[in-house]
Amino acid sequence: MSTAQPAVLGEAGDKGQARGGARAVVPEASRAEWFTSYDVDAFEVPSGREEMWRFTPMKRLAGLHTGAAATGTATVAVDAPAEVSVERVGRDDDRLGQGGVPADRIAAQAYSSFTEAVVVTVGTEQRASAPTTITVDGPGAGQVAYGHLAVRAERFAEATVVLDHRGSGVYADNVEFVLADGAKLTVVSIQDWADDAVHVSAHHARIGRDAVLKHTTVTLGGDLVRVSPTAAFADRGAEVDLSGVYFADAHQHFELRTFVDHNQANCTSNVVYKGALQGEDAHTVWIGDVLIRAVAEGTQTYELNRNLLLTDGARADSVPNLEIETGEIAGAGHASATGRFDDEQLFYLQARGIPEDQARRLVVRGFFHELIARIGVPEVRERLEAAIEAELEAVGA
Repeated sequence: MSTAQPAVLGEAGDKGQARGGARAVVPEASRAEWFTSYDVDAFEVPSGREEMWRFTPMKRLAGLHTGAAATGTATVAVDAPAEVSVERVGRDDDRLGQGGVPADRIAAQAYSSFTEAVVVTVGTEQRASAPTTITVDGPGAGQVAYGHLAVRAERFAEATVVLDHRGSGVYADNVEFVLADGAKLTVVSIQDWADDAVHVSAHHARIGRDAVLKHTTVTLGGDLVRVSPTAAFADRGAEVDLSGVYFADAHQHFELRTFVDHNQANCTSNVVYKGALQGEDAHTVWIGDVLIRAVAEGTQTYELNRNLLLTDGARADSVPNLEIETGEIAGAGHASATGRFDDEQLFYLQARGIPEDQARRLVVRGFFHELIARIGVPEVRERLEAAIEAELEAVGA
């Protein structure tokens, strides 16, 4: 099964340009045909009618899609244990770009515009004794900044990395996760921006043989936040788990776009995103793409999205896409649902003497519990639980 969407055919070559000559716009039959390039000029300025932009309010992007110049700088602070090395490098570092190639104009703009990248490395057979926390503070109200981060786990390394985004301003970046054979990396990316912030981020993961990536996105704050995690496999036997929690208030736009490229045999992927919305014009978008190429025999994959509407005036768009090019797979499926409170659950709780407002809180907590429990960093779990409780206080649930 596959989607049919317009695309620009092409293939990424050197970091400065796209390879393949002239590009032709054709009806897109495969997610594999999406154009990629490190060069921003290889992309046309999107109008908002393109498939990858049709849900995004283009006027709220603060010019990121049209090439807004950097006017400020985001501050990146890293707190890492002794087993993890941290470097600040220039654009010419050969390790940059190994995780993946930008697939849209803003990601290419971010790649073309950053001046300094942060490279975090966990050495061969090293096991980090504590999580590495990377805090990104926005450039400030009315300012635009671009960034680049690379996280590398060498052979049989194990580590947990927390990306904490906060502050004001407009920020676009690329984040790379490169896992060598046998590595295990857990990532929690928190978007807890101020109300004015705009953040567009492309996450690129390349996962080696028998390596395991667990990637969780937590989206709580910002005017417009769009995060696109993409995972591809470098060899067979690898696993990726993409999960996400988001809670949108009035007028916020949160957009999460996942893509798992099963390009190797005997790999496993699991995608689970859950969101809650409240307030007028609160809008969330989840697009889940999974591509199982002809060579990816033995693939096991599943993706799930659930959305809970807490008030009138909120909207959730959910689009799971599953494309299969071989019948020799272990299993594949997807599911999506959006709805209001389950009246039966509320009735059950109220019938046992629990007041309605407390019953609603219990339902929401239960809705998110599965994903919150997966987060292996206690401080992050507690922070997320507190944030959800504050949101429920605001809505009077």
